[in-house]
Amino acid sequence: MSDRVEFARMNGLGNKILVVDMRGRTDRVTPAAAIALAADPSTAFDQIMAIHDPKVDGTDAYIDILNCDGSKAQACGNGTRCVVQALASETGRKSFTFQTIAGILNAVEHADGTISVDMGKPVFAWDKIPLSEEFHDTSRIELQIGPIDAPILHSPSAMSMGNPHAVFWVDRDPMTYDLERFGPLLENHPIFPEKANITLAQLTSKTSMVTRTWERGAGLTLACGSAACAAGVSAARTGRTERKVTITVASSPNRGTLTIDWRPDDKVVMTGPAEWEWSGTVDPTTGAWQRDESGQAEAATP
Repeated sequence: MSDRVEFARMNGLGNKILVVDMRGRTDRVTPAAAIALAADPSTAFDQIMAIHDPKVDGTDAYIDILNCDGSKAQACGNGTRCVVQALASETGRKSFTFQTIAGILNAVEHADGTISVDMGKPVFAWDKIPLSEEFHDTSRIELQIGPIDAPILHSPSAMSMGNPHAVFWVDRDPMTYDLERFGPLLENHPIFPEKANITLAQLTSKTSMVTRTWERGAGLTLACGSAACAAGVSAARTGRTERKVTITVASSPNRGTLTIDWRPDDKVVMTGPAEWEWSGTVDPTTGAWQRDESGQAEAATP
């Protein structure tokens, strides 16, 4: 078995993704390799999407997802779109079914190049999100940052989209908040025993909002698909918006947009773009990689 496998550097609204082809192999991308790749500016990423052979009938692949700190992630909507684009380009197919830790995901590439991913059903029960203490209504939990009488952030909506999320409602552009300082505190707050993705959401109409996310295990990110889903569902759940919304991701290049549709069957469908940047090969054990571009190669060994 060769030490190296093919991989692609891609992005979903700027969310930095490495798609690694592990099909035909029994090993996995190691946490050490992930950490090494994340530390290199050329391969720095938010998530690795490792494509493995399917484990169950009726699926096209098993997707192993790693954060830049080497930890496992249950879901990554932007990364899933990147996987769809990569496989659609390879096979000519447009529809795919994937298995992840979070469950089964269905996805389709449209004629305009956008990709829809069925992210499954949201989870609101406090012990399933999970939270460390009971809340009868998780659409508004007791948590705040700042002075008690004048908190900067407070009363987020909590839920799971296969991974835990807290959505704080803000009244101005999320880019004006010091999320780099608040994010680590909130991600690691004791109320979140498995940590949480932290999103700031500003409503702009009954069908639109602007978001920015501190991603669990990744930090400040240019975009987070599951967080956009959480924000869209939480807004509709609390009566702030309709069930289909356009989300402008404040930190993404050119403030890209995602469409989030919380359908009547309770499933959440996210639609947006994916972009290929470059390809190469990588050692999934060490993270040593080589870039292929116009016949030229750029090598790095951690």
